[in-house]
Amino acid sequence: MSVELRPATPGRNRTGPKRTAPRGASGRGWRVRLARLDMRVSPYLFISPFYVIFLIFGAFPLVFTIWVSLHDWELASGLRDFIGLGNYRELLGDEAFWRSVVNTIGIFFLSTVPQLLLALWVANLLNRRLRASTFYRIGIVAPMVTSTAAVAIVFGQLFARDYGMVNWLLGQIGVDPIDWQASRGWSWVAISAMVDWRWTGYNALIYLAAMQAIPKDLYEAAAIDGASRLRQFWQITVPMLRPTIIFTVIISTIGGLQLFTEPVLFGSGRMDGGPVHQYQTVTMYMFDNAFRSDHYGYGAAIAWMLFLMIIVFSLLNFLFVRRAGGGR
Repeated sequence: MSVELRPATPGRNRTGPKRTAPRGASGRGWRVRLARLDMRVSPYLFISPFYVIFLIFGAFPLVFTIWVSLHDWELASGLRDFIGLGNYRELLGDEAFWRSVVNTIGIFFLSTVPQLLLALWVANLLNRRLRASTFYRIGIVAPMVTSTAAVAIVFGQLFARDYGMVNWLLGQIGVDPIDWQASRGWSWVAISAMVDWRWTGYNALIYLAAMQAIPKDLYEAAAIDGASRLRQFWQITVPMLRPTIIFTVIISTIGGLQLFTEPVLFGSGRMDGGPVHQYQTVTMYMFDNAFRSDHYGYGAAIAWMLFLMIIVFSLLNFLFVRRAGGGR
């Protein structure tokens, strides 16, 4: 018995008749494509407002400031002469600029180091079981919501030469009155006290939030092994807070090198930083040149030098804290 084999007819399904697509399948296909497109595009649309705002208010001012710094630019007269790196060459030989740099760095170290150490200590105290702990936690952020003008008035009274409370307290132990605004070093101390009072609570709140995320099992195990609270703090709390400490150090560095409000209020609105510019910061010197002296291009060059200073100091502080904490 022979079987005849026939070639398959193109377009025919050997297993049965050809199936037709059900109604609405094309509509579901479009919906699937739109869903896939939505999953791919939506994340970029959600984050695009930030980048649009950054380009308008961040990137454009940076580029424009570079362009202005390359010109002899005056706002009042409309002068726009291209001078290249002339402003930067003049800035490197400007004694007033370097004096403002020294003032800024001095106030920065006197305010930032005690501020972060005090904030760490306060946060450690608030992390314990205290009565009315919520009241104390709210109290540490009170200086942040206090009017800056009120802060200036209060600290102006505290550090007044003839009738200030600080000089009165020093007089009780036999110390002569100090002219806080006339002396370079003492003016740094007074301004640093204003900065510390205003921002210590802010950093303490950040440390407190990080401390509460540390597992309690670590402290319980350390207590069973006989570790004291001080040893637990240095061997558990501080190492676990290392990323947070790095963050606060960098933020404090940026804010400290951009210091403007406190020294201006300390000098009752003066931009020159006193008779001999003893507490004039870089931002005050930039503002004084750009808007009061109408050297807008020179002020833009100062702004870029300050930007480079912030980057350098932030990197140095990051490496120092990371190395001190044992990080790689």
